[in-house]
Amino acid sequence: MSTMQDTLFRPALLAALLALSLTGCAIGPDYVKPALDMPAAFKEDGRWKGAQPQDEHPRGPWWQVYHDARLDGLMDTLNRQSPSIAQAEAQYRQAQALLDQAEASLWPSLGLNAAKSRGVSSAGGAVENQYNLSLAASWEVDLWGSVRRAVEAGQAKQSASAAQLAAARLSAQAQLATAYLQLVTADEQLRQLRESESLLKASLDITRNQFNAGIVSDASVAQAESQWKTAQAAVVDKQLTRAQLEHAVAAALGENPSSFSLPQASGLPRLPQIPPGLPSTLLERRPDIAAAERAVAQANAQIGIAKAAYFPTLTLGASGGYKSSSFADWVSLPNRIWSVGPQLALSLFDAGLRRAQTAQAIAAYDASVASYRQTVLSAFQSVEDNLSAQGLLAEEAGHQQAALEAARRAETITANQYRAGTVGYLNLLTAQNSRISAENALWTLKNRQYVASVSLISAIGGQW
Repeated sequence: MSTMQDTLFRPALLAALLALSLTGCAIGPDYVKPALDMPAAFKEDGRWKGAQPQDEHPRGPWWQVYHDARLDGLMDTLNRQSPSIAQAEAQYRQAQALLDQAEASLWPSLGLNAAKSRGVSSAGGAVENQYNLSLAASWEVDLWGSVRRAVEAGQAKQSASAAQLAAARLSAQAQLATAYLQLVTADEQLRQLRESESLLKASLDITRNQFNAGIVSDASVAQAESQWKTAQAAVVDKQLTRAQLEHAVAAALGENPSSFSLPQASGLPRLPQIPPGLPSTLLERRPDIAAAERAVAQANAQIGIAKAAYFPTLTLGASGGYKSSSFADWVSLPNRIWSVGPQLALSLFDAGLRRAQTAQAIAAYDASVASYRQTVLSAFQSVEDNLSAQGLLAEEAGHQQAALEAARRAETITANQYRAGTVGYLNLLTAQNSRISAENALWTLKNRQYVASVSLISAIGGQW
């Protein structure tokens, strides 16, 4: 028996040694990060340093730069219950589970089987019961690295999913911050519009008094009334804008807009100024860039998996157990059965299937490289756009503030002259329109400044 067992185990042992000697071989290209043509400096900011990948680092509570306690509270709620963040987190757990599945293929599998059957085991034999108890082990040797490439692909997908989770969280935070800042700006503009409405109502009352005194014509009253009604319409329109922004905040938080409300803001949040030089960390922090680069690594590993299909698979298997027609002496030495040995399998003809799968994997890799490069270019564009916006909108807002102050001064002078009867209502109407137009333009600029600040913070990957 010993000699027979040695004879049976020797081929399996040799196959195992051969497999172990070949496990260092992995078919397919090893991953090399795609090279990118990086600019020496940003067009809108001359300071630049080489990127050191840090996309896994926390991005911090970047929204605190606005110094708004209510925004801080909304962000805490968002981070706990946002549906979009919850979806990305579930996808990350799915990618982690897929990686665990791929890593499990590196190890042998072990199975236990117990069965009872009834039948004839030989020609002319009697019908009898058969009891079978066996323990089987098998291991597909990773000769050509297909399993290791699958693990590489799983690791890359898991890393990409982690980056996508960070990107989803940053995107949700940026959307909430944008909607909230626009809502607060709408509240302040609404307050200004109501003040304008009150001033125009006072002008209408003066004009009616002058008409009753025979100083002005009915046309002046009609113009004053039209101006007041237009102001009322502007208030209603801004109320609609505010309501829609409030609904957007509720949706971002995962709450029903019908049961969500925010009281009117008491002041404007601080408008941060991003220090120059920071966008050089773009490639270190952008989670969408990290996800795109990990997708390239995953596609590269898929090429190795496709090419490994051209080579034979080697499976080492062993089983042992007991088989008997009698339950009483089922588990006994004479009824012992066992088998051990390697199995080599190779597909000889597949009508070009493996060639097509390899071509598909290579094309998918090329597409992922192009997508990675486009993601990087889009990120640079976003930074450049918002760097320009930060500086130029601040300059424009300064000019517009000066224009508003001049319009208010002109309106005050003209209103006094109108009350004194030295100028007509048309002069006052012109001055009022100029002031209202300057106010609206300034609030539009402030709104754009807040949006640009959030976009720039998002573009550089969060807190600096």
